[in-house]
Amino acid sequence: MRIHVVSDVHGNAEDLRRAGEGADVFICLGDLILFIDYADHGQGIFAELFGRENADRLIALRTEKRFEEAREFSRRLWNSLEGGAWPHIERSVRRQYAELFAAMPSPAYLTYGNVDVPAMWGDYLREGHRVLDGEVAEIGGLRFGFVGGGLRTVYRTPYELDEEEYAAKVAAVGEVDVLCCHIPPAVPELLYDTVARRFERGSEAVLDAIHRTRPRYVLFGHVHQPLAKRMRIGRTECVNVGHFRASGAPYVLEL
Repeated sequence: MRIHVVSDVHGNAEDLRRAGEGADVFICLGDLILFIDYADHGQGIFAELFGRENADRLIALRTEKRFEEAREFSRRLWNSLEGGAWPHIERSVRRQYAELFAAMPSPAYLTYGNVDVPAMWGDYLREGHRVLDGEVAEIGGLRFGFVGGGLRTVYRTPYELDEEEYAAKVAAVGEVDVLCCHIPPAVPELLYDTVARRFERGSEAVLDAIHRTRPRYVLFGHVHQPLAKRMRIGRTECVNVGHFRASGAPYVLEL
């Protein structure tokens, strides 16, 4: 069985259209939306609304870990929009989702990333798209568990959860052959982004599940340029399936 897995699509609809070619199964681990692009500051919803110069400024403040200044800077910009921020964000998000779900291979198993807006997905799913979050699917005779979203951070992205809520979804999945998450287990080498020069948040609950239930694979994304793309913990192979926006290529798992 050949499985193609992507994560962190961030607006790359062109390559997404071809990502399922040759696969028996296609899996997407979320972060479809491109809100702000740290590689090309002129791309994404923030730059569309406020221009590249303001995106440059926000990214610089975040990179320097001046988070209070970054929040105040962005708050002033959002408050300047007629009718408030949400109508403008919603229009941009819906435009991206319409394009991305039209490009999404089908059939596909999907879960949410921390940048996604789960309440909107139902408007764009096509036949053959199955969304799972804290749930299990049998694929090729194996149990696949899916846990979407991320944990609370200073960035306040749309689908961030408290640790207890996230851990409850991991527990609901139970013992599986393959655990598919958006965020990695809480292992420093898997969490450090070598370009952003910071640690992202990973899940202690996922790491505990690895030790307790020993799945064959744990697949995830979230960290775009990880110090380590894969690591074995006991019998479990932990794999960052890659920053699809940059690579344009799915991770291929042969089972």
